[in-house]
Amino acid sequence: MYLIVIGWLYVTLLMALAEAFSSQGSVLGAIITFVFYGLLPMALVVYLMGTPLRRKAIHQQEQQARQAAAVIQPDSEVQPDTGGHAPALPEAAAVPAVGKKEL
Repeated sequence: MYLIVIGWLYVTLLMALAEAFSSQGSVLGAIITFVFYGLLPMALVVYLMGTPLRRKAIHQQEQQARQAAAVIQPDSEVQPDTGGHAPALPEAAAVPAVGKKEL
């Protein structure tokens, strides 16, 4: 893939040089030619072609993070409360009911 990118940049560089040294060309036209025909399209191609590699790297990092979390926090042997009853209230309410004052 990079061989195609290097080849295309070489061609656009030669196009830009031909524009710059032409009797009717300009350096600004050469820069615009190189940027719009060379750098921007190849940057887009490299970005799009690298998407599967980035996804694969992100997936591997997530798997490593999961494995590290599993090693750090082993499964607990304590079973959750499966009784189906509501938890009990505390014996002494911390906040008095509305309208009642404690003396």
